[in-house]
Amino acid sequence: MTSGAGDLEFPILIGDIGGTNARFAILPDAHSPSIDFPIVHTHAFPTLDDAILSDVLVRSPVKPRSVVVAIAGPVNGDEIPLTNAPWVIRPAGMFATTGVSDVVVLNDFEAQALAVVALGTEHMEKIGGGEPQPGAGRVVLGPGTGLGVAGLVRACERWIPIPGEGGHMDIGPRTPRDFDIFPHLERIEGRVSGEQILCGRGLVNAYRAVAAVSGVTPRFTEPAEVTAAALAREDAVAEEALAFFVTCLARTAGDLALVFKSQGGVFLTGGIAQKIVPALKAPNFRAAFEDKAPHTHMMQAIPVYVITAPLAALAGLAAYARRPGDFGVETRGRRWSSQ
Repeated sequence: MTSGAGDLEFPILIGDIGGTNARFAILPDAHSPSIDFPIVHTHAFPTLDDAILSDVLVRSPVKPRSVVVAIAGPVNGDEIPLTNAPWVIRPAGMFATTGVSDVVVLNDFEAQALAVVALGTEHMEKIGGGEPQPGAGRVVLGPGTGLGVAGLVRACERWIPIPGEGGHMDIGPRTPRDFDIFPHLERIEGRVSGEQILCGRGLVNAYRAVAAVSGVTPRFTEPAEVTAAALAREDAVAEEALAFFVTCLARTAGDLALVFKSQGGVFLTGGIAQKIVPALKAPNFRAAFEDKAPHTHMMQAIPVYVITAPLAALAGLAAYARRPGDFGVETRGRRWSSQ
């Protein structure tokens, strides 16, 4: 393992490794367009190396010399498990299996934070607030297989992503209806964390809890079913569950905005956020986001954006891989070299 940052040798394989899907591309050099590959389902392969060999390298016209992957979980040690999938990433082992000589492993929402800088406004939909303050702190969060969170700050003329595990913070009731719903939510070791509500399975968890409070037998078992029924206004329980989800997401986003004083904006990413934009534009989202007395006025000015680019994390990784000096990414303990 090495501790330096330095430039990576091209071609560079980049990958966004989530709990459900893995997305890959290869950067032939610092300027050419990326070579993109089909989305890989993590359950289809026993390891990351198998997925790369079977679904990427066999299709690639060039052989990568370096790898930069962002994984859904904390990066610690030489064996790195995903939080919500059975894969264990072994960077040093990739030298023999894939033939590369340099591997960098980041957190997946670190890559999403990098994407905030890499993507233009044409890839974002604004959900209220004023104009972002240049150079001010930013926050990115996204419900998906779990709930990812990262910060982004500007210092020493570089953007510095701050990875974390904010999706596992406690979340609690506030309104009388919340106090009815929360006792029916499924818990993990007695806790209701953000991920127990603000992810795909969390939406189903919320839907079942609302159904229990309402004395109704649940009809749906998949997040997409709940979302579709709610947006089409075909099921009152699904509608309330999605509204509850949106309100809890707004409260959490607002809390994180206070932590980072993110006057540069709050950015929602991932497939769920993209699919529920109409619900995010309902009044309850901004109301819950801004309800942070004594800082309500500051919160009203902070813009919220939905990142609409489907491969945002890859865009962030590509920006870092091509211009590592533009970003303050700490690679100590997260970079492995065969040299």
